[in-house]
Amino acid sequence: MTSRTTAATGTQVTTSQRAEARRTAVIASVQNRYNLLDREYEPVLGACEAAGIAFLPWRPVAAATPAHTKELDAIGAELGATAPQLLLAWLLARSPVVVPIPGTASLAHLEQNVAAADLRLNGAQLRSLDRLAGPEGTEGTEGAA
Repeated sequence: MTSRTTAATGTQVTTSQRAEARRTAVIASVQNRYNLLDREYEPVLGACEAAGIAFLPWRPVAAATPAHTKELDAIGAELGATAPQLLLAWLLARSPVVVPIPGTASLAHLEQNVAAADLRLNGAQLRSLDRLAGPEGTEGTEGAA
């Protein structure tokens, strides 16, 4: 199931919709909004992991607030990386089924996005990034349906 099934309404795929669709079709991937600061669909990612289904987060590079920027800049300085690269590297480290789909019209940004795959975040950096989302970042309105 991809955003084609939900794009017209702007809704996201829930775990119950994914399960329902799997009863009648082979599901290769789920495409939902998901990033470091917006983890509403964490349960869907977990269900995709369990089923070995690709999870394609759209809007993977969240707009950071000034409060987030300081931490992102500090970690970026450690790695020689931009904030968008860190956000993409976090997604890639988050799960083996995650395939981010950042959009860009710039060749330079495309090259930076691709370079994010080579970044290796250590445990302390991952924990620092995870803390940026706060407790609300991991709580979804969708629930574990």
